[in-house]
Amino acid sequence: MAQLIDGKAVAARVRAEVKSEVARLQAERGLIPGLAVVRVGDDPASQVYVAGKKKAAEEVGFRSWEHHRDSSISQDELLALVHRLNEDPAVHGILVQLPLPRHLDADAILSSVRPEKDVDGFHPLNAGSLLLGRPATRACTPLGVMRLLEEVGCEPAGKNAVVVGRSNIVGKPMALMLLQRNATVTLCHSKSDLPAEVSRADILVVAVGVRELIKGAWVKPGAVVIDVGMNRKEDGKLVGDVEFTAAAERASFITPVPGGVGPMTIAMLIRNTLEAAMRGVTPPSH
Repeated sequence: MAQLIDGKAVAARVRAEVKSEVARLQAERGLIPGLAVVRVGDDPASQVYVAGKKKAAEEVGFRSWEHHRDSSISQDELLALVHRLNEDPAVHGILVQLPLPRHLDADAILSSVRPEKDVDGFHPLNAGSLLLGRPATRACTPLGVMRLLEEVGCEPAGKNAVVVGRSNIVGKPMALMLLQRNATVTLCHSKSDLPAEVSRADILVVAVGVRELIKGAWVKPGAVVIDVGMNRKEDGKLVGDVEFTAAAERASFITPVPGGVGPMTIAMLIRNTLEAAMRGVTPPSH
């Protein structure tokens, strides 16, 4: 029977680490990291996510601002807001909450955030730096998954890692991060032979948003299973993309849904903001 990977506990450790660093930065440099979140419209899920991010930011001692705009905002108005935040020295991290209303060009908006203030890791320059193996801000969810693997002592080097889902937010950066750590990586999608590919995975990361798509019987005995999916059943219960009970009988470690990867995404966003603030600090002259 698999051991549960407690994402809440690991996320709490990450936030505690950040809080300690923030206190040190403030004492030594008089610097307080600042996170600005831009939310457009009244998507209920976005409201919940933004509230969670704001709470986490304030808990570790950041300054935080929410810029909420009506869904009728024009592209130019939103770009102007992002430009103001780019120019504000108190703002070290900018997060544009997705999804945006359909009349707005999300790619153009995300690309307008300065790469050094892009704490989501979505800017093309940051995504390209990941591809090339250069230092840059990494996407929060896959970065959180890497921390979870570290916490359970799972070293990717030499292992077969299978990533199901090829989104720009999770799947692609996840595959690249595992590749950087010398795993042999397979990136699966809707045309893949999932039972065959999953059965070879020492590390399985699933992020497709399809309820219990991955059957427990496919899981390789002893595999580490990371379920990024979050889907609501008819009875209101949240379940992942992996058939949890059956998979837990075969895996060595598995993330629950909820309480697995979700808390890590916000924790790594907070860490990315701290690192953005630290990059902006000029070392004292001697």
